[in-house]
Amino acid sequence: MHKPSIAGLNILLVEDDKELATFVQRGLRDEDCSVAVAHDGGTGLRQAELHAYDIILLDVMLPVLNGFEVTKRMRLQNIRTPILLLTARDSADDIVRGLDAGADDYLSKPFQFEVLLARIRARTRYNADHLAPPMRYADIVLDSEKHVAHRSGRRLDLTQTEYAILETLMRSAGRVVRRSRIIEQVWGGRDVSDNNLDVFIRYLRGKVNLPGLPRLVHTERGVGYSLREGEE
Repeated sequence: MHKPSIAGLNILLVEDDKELATFVQRGLRDEDCSVAVAHDGGTGLRQAELHAYDIILLDVMLPVLNGFEVTKRMRLQNIRTPILLLTARDSADDIVRGLDAGADDYLSKPFQFEVLLARIRARTRYNADHLAPPMRYADIVLDSEKHVAHRSGRRLDLTQTEYAILETLMRSAGRVVRRSRIIEQVWGGRDVSDNNLDVFIRYLRGKVNLPGLPRLVHTERGVGYSLREGEE
């Protein structure tokens, strides 16, 4: 039976066992994957916030932030990349805790590399078979599967949070989106102030409102923000 190829996948591996991380990284590169490696939960979380990946391989017992906490924070930030937890902690309670935090699958250590490849194929094949059509408004195009945005054919260098805000505005394009709704959609239950939102909007506005092109991100004073054509 022919096995689907995982060639071309962009993978984040978060593993504090450097010997194991090197082994997995080399094996995945032999499969023609691009692999970024982090050795603690804090660094792994920042990588996931700043870059788009096809799948994240995440150890549970990590320094700084454990895998459960990293998973939870990713999901609260609307990072929907498939997460495969790798750990020697395979009790039913740990499995339930990981899945409840938002992980997609669980692989116990020690594992055979072929089993890891099969899990990766399963999770990334699902994504490939359920591609959502790009979101479009004016000259902005959002690829919801790859978490990539373009304007007038130019790629916008957005962080995960900026992308999530833009996606929220696009879902209500032409209408005002209240601050509270943006915070709920992007950060979930996290305590985020209006001032923090203003900072992210300012960065997003600078990236979307390109020189020579009509302004699209607008402030609706006292209410929230909108994505619309026309001047403020």
